[in-house]
Amino acid sequence: MSDMLYFDHAATTPVHPRVLAAMTPYLTQVFGNPSSVHAAGREARKALEQARDAIASFMDADPQSLIFTSGGTEADNMAVIGGAMAQRERGRHVITTQIEHHAVLHACEYLEQAGFEVTYLPVDKTGSVRLEDVKQAVRPDTVLVSIMYGNNEVGTIQPIEEIGVFLQEKGIIFHTDAVQAFGVLPIRARQLPVDMLSVSAHKINGPKGVGALYLGRKVPVSPILHGGSQERKRRAGTENLAGIVGFAEATKVATEEMADRVAKYEQMKAAMRAVWEEAGIAFHVNGHPTNVLPHILNVSFPGVHTETMLMNLDLARIAAASGSACTSGSLELSHVLVAMQLEDEIARSAIRFSFGITNTVEEARQAAQTVAQIVNRLVRSK
Repeated sequence: MSDMLYFDHAATTPVHPRVLAAMTPYLTQVFGNPSSVHAAGREARKALEQARDAIASFMDADPQSLIFTSGGTEADNMAVIGGAMAQRERGRHVITTQIEHHAVLHACEYLEQAGFEVTYLPVDKTGSVRLEDVKQAVRPDTVLVSIMYGNNEVGTIQPIEEIGVFLQEKGIIFHTDAVQAFGVLPIRARQLPVDMLSVSAHKINGPKGVGALYLGRKVPVSPILHGGSQERKRRAGTENLAGIVGFAEATKVATEEMADRVAKYEQMKAAMRAVWEEAGIAFHVNGHPTNVLPHILNVSFPGVHTETMLMNLDLARIAAASGSACTSGSLELSHVLVAMQLEDEIARSAIRFSFGITNTVEEARQAAQTVAQIVNRLVRSK
């Protein structure tokens, strides 16, 4: 991978050297089960709770409110399915948006099979949810609303605070998937009007296979895993101790470096756009122009299909992404871009560049120049 320009950090990130160093003792020496009562277990338990305290501190949360999971998907499922099931005697209506990650959308589909009714809110052309649409969708039997903090495809940041304040007044449980926002935006759980918040380690240079759900006090959630009494009987299964320790270190590093990282990502976006403007190629940036995650740039190049661009970039040793799902070797149109009601030519030519700690501004410029060459070659050949 050393010769590849990797611009797909929204998909996953490399493990930071400090994270690997923090994890290693818990893969080799401190291997006890945190539930065991002997000395090895107690040592593991101490490390587990220290990691919980650290992550809670960085996201301004009560340590008791953090439930460790196997990642963002499980955290989303626990919030959506567990939160709805715990309240099914009170009501069976759930609200979400058309642009959520599939971890939320498919959890909502599961709830529909279980007898719930789900309202999927539309978004505008910038990918933003309107507070007015939330207000109109709420019913007396609404028990849960799940709206992501920042979109993983186009980066649009949602009006979480406005929506949360309204839902608090209505007494409706509010969950936000903050997987893409965590680590690039300051997340202050206790200051946000949310009841549940999902985060993941591998998006912030931590290990894969570990995440967490912030669960506010007195928020009803039914467990979706059954077994032991780990995580205060809310999530059964032996804790991924090394992963959790790595998650804590990744959170610490991300917090320390956040301002510098964000500044660098903004420089990269500006550099790429400057190259394309100078080259005179047609391009269209998707998502909100200002209310957007700093590390995501979703851009369309009319006349060059997404799949064609991705293949050409891959041949040039540049890793980028589409927001589309890959089915049987071909790309389906992104559900996010469809919900934004973009013109067909824009939606079918969208590419997501997402930045991380391994990137430089010069690399961003180099990738942009390659894109310009590809566009010029393919558009001219038509």
